[in-house]
Amino acid sequence: TETQTEGQTERKPEIEAKDPKRQPEVDINEEELRDYNYLLNNFFTVDPSTTALESQINYNLLMSKDLKMTSDNSAPQILIYHTHSQEAFVDSVEGDVNDTVVGVGNYLTEILTNVYGYNVIHHTKVYDMIDGELDRNKAYTLAAPDIQQILDENPSIEVVIDLHRDGVDGYKFVQEINGKPTAQIMFFNGLSQTPEGPISYLPNPYREENLAFSLKMQLKAEEYYPGFTRKIYLKGLRYNEHLRPRSALIEVGAQ
Repeated sequence: TETQTEGQTERKPEIEAKDPKRQPEVDINEEELRDYNYLLNNFFTVDPSTTALESQINYNLLMSKDLKMTSDNSAPQILIYHTHSQEAFVDSVEGDVNDTVVGVGNYLTEILTNVYGYNVIHHTKVYDMIDGELDRNKAYTLAAPDIQQILDENPSIEVVIDLHRDGVDGYKFVQEINGKPTAQIMFFNGLSQTPEGPISYLPNPYREENLAFSLKMQLKAEEYYPGFTRKIYLKGLRYNEHLRPRSALIEVGAQ
């Protein structure tokens, strides 16, 4: 497909499903991953707002979770939304939604639907603008009831993706993948836990499943597309990842 931008034609890259015969580029050493310190240091970043216990970052426990999707595409299977829909990039065209993280969501929806055959809902309501001003203080609180309603109305949804663009000044998270410069992604998990212990008013019954979901995707990406992912980021709050197992907050690139 082609898009016109200020007199210039841009071509979206052709996307094909991964060849089932494709061989991994990296061998994952399971014995090393069973060591808590090795796993934590090589695959996770722990924010000072939380702590990651050995009982939680446990390779055998997380990999034992069966997270295969069971529904077919006769009903919605995947929900994509954006708690921070106004996140854009330094070269984004102001006012063009397709140049923001919402545009990334549009493209991901297109790939998951047209290439892989999934039934996807892309929810694009804005939660980080209040009275016309950018305000992210209540974005997760504002988003929660709407996302819960979508899930209540579509119990067939098995995967929930909150798609973001990371904000890290001075960094370009770009890696060459299959010969193309590619924005790195980062899985982000809220643990509902500070260094002092669990946050009782922010329970997350799906924390284990969501950690397993992130780790399984992280390891699969490392096998087939080394360098595509940054370390999984762990933080103290829960970021609406308590609404459904297989919830993933994913950061795509940076400014």
